[in-house]
Amino acid sequence: MGAVLNIDKLDLQIIQQLMNDAGISYAEIGKQLFVSAGTIHVRIKKLQEAGIIKGLKYEADMKKLGYDVIAFIGIYLEKSSLYDAVAKDLKKIPEIVRMNYTTGNYSIFAEIICKDIGQLRAILHDELQKIKGIERTETFISLEESLNRNVKVIIPS
Repeated sequence: MGAVLNIDKLDLQIIQQLMNDAGISYAEIGKQLFVSAGTIHVRIKKLQEAGIIKGLKYEADMKKLGYDVIAFIGIYLEKSSLYDAVAKDLKKIPEIVRMNYTTGNYSIFAEIICKDIGQLRAILHDELQKIKGIERTETFISLEESLNRNVKVIIPS
C-alpha cells in the first residue's frame, strides 16, 4: 500500500493558484503565499508525483480557431458490461473532449467539439454509430456556454 500524502493548507493554496493561472511562476506563487519559490517548487513536484497535479493546461478559445459547434451526446449501451470497450473506441475520436460514465438515461455522456454541423454529422454517422455496443444516441447542440470554471478548492482556515 502506498504512503498517504499529507495535503496541508499551503498545498491547497498552491493548487488553487495553479487552477486560476497555469502559467503563474513559482516566484509569483511564493510571493502571494509568503513562502520561497523553492518551497513552491518542492511542493508542486510532490503534488505532481502523487498524481494530484496533472501537468499544466492552457485553454484555447475554440470559436476563434473555427470550431463553432459544441454538442453533448447521450449514449445508450446495449449492455452496461460493454462500457470499457465502447469507452476505448470513443477515446479514438479526437473531437470528443470529455466523457463520463453516468447514471440515469444514458450510460455515457460525451462532449464533442466540431468545426461545423457537417463535421458533427459525419462523426455521428460515420464513426459513432459504427461502434459495437452502442444501441443509440441522443445529441444536444449547445447554443451558448454560459459558465466554464474549476471548482474552488476548500482551504481550511
